[in-house]
Amino acid sequence: MATDDDSYDWDQVRIMSEGPVPPTTVLLCYENLNGSCIRNPYSPGPRLILYAVFGFGAVLAVCGNLLVMMSILHFRQLHSPANFLIASLACADFLVGLTVMPFSTVRSVESCWYFGDTYCKFHSCFEGSFCYSSIFHLCFISVDRYIAVSDPLTYPTRFTASVSGKCIAFSWLLSITYSFSLLYTGANEAGLEDLVTALTCVGGCQIAVNQSWVFINFLFFFIPTLVMITVYSKIFLIAKQQAQKIERMSDQTAKASDSYKDRVARRERKAAKTLGIAVAAFLLSWLPYFIDSIIDAFLGFITPTYVYEILVWIAYYNSAMNPLIYAFFYPWFRKAIKLIVTGRILRENSSATNLFPE
Repeated sequence: MATDDDSYDWDQVRIMSEGPVPPTTVLLCYENLNGSCIRNPYSPGPRLILYAVFGFGAVLAVCGNLLVMMSILHFRQLHSPANFLIASLACADFLVGLTVMPFSTVRSVESCWYFGDTYCKFHSCFEGSFCYSSIFHLCFISVDRYIAVSDPLTYPTRFTASVSGKCIAFSWLLSITYSFSLLYTGANEAGLEDLVTALTCVGGCQIAVNQSWVFINFLFFFIPTLVMITVYSKIFLIAKQQAQKIERMSDQTAKASDSYKDRVARRERKAAKTLGIAVAAFLLSWLPYFIDSIIDAFLGFITPTYVYEILVWIAYYNSAMNPLIYAFFYPWFRKAIKLIVTGRILRENSSATNLFPE
């Protein structure tokens, strides 16, 4: 993602005395090269912990989203327009875990970039493409669920495979086109030439983003967020109205009334829990990062290094949490996991397995 990594490296350019390395000791990313970036290593204990935490996030993102994709693509019972959208979301998050998080782990822990200038730019493009694609997918999923709740009878004819395909194509094409165009045209560095020159060193991977493009990046986050909040608010209102209607209908008999009320209460709690966790996780993951980006761009990149690293990894972890929120709450997914892990999907006609309770 196009980020203000320059805030991180201003600390290196100034050779700040804070941190684990004494100010009289200057370590370089490449000791034998002129123009090498300064390295600020952690002590062995914190270093091991950071590798474990960041590595766990990457493994969770890769494995969790891979299970989601395998489940939906293998079992014919799950071949629906809505589930294809979820599988595409899982693909975006899977790629974040595969192509972004492992390399960011080394950069964050070692404070150096060891993967070359070419992949530095690709890494930043992948970061933007997959993360924005994930955001757009979450937005379309919220719209899909709104249609399903508000008009369940016509939902199958409104959200068809064609509509799902268009949502998927939009999410991927816009994200990839925007991220690659922004970074490869150099538009993000306009007006920041002196800063870019100061940050350029061997072993660094800094992406400077000017105020205009930081604001546009924020809009790419804010607009889907606004849609999600609006849509989920309407879903809660519709669910409440439907619950009240069912309760009125169930008053005809006391026994039926108790049965309906219990059932409705369970449904409301489950819907509130699932949607509440989804919205909260999304906002908690991304909102602090984008607010910090706005503040940094307009106040001169004042965010301390460790704060920036925390914010960016919270955002990364959203890709690891999505399969837990959007899939693990479904019984069919838990059953699919058992079939995949035990190898029973290799059996003949396993794709026709019934995953739903009778």
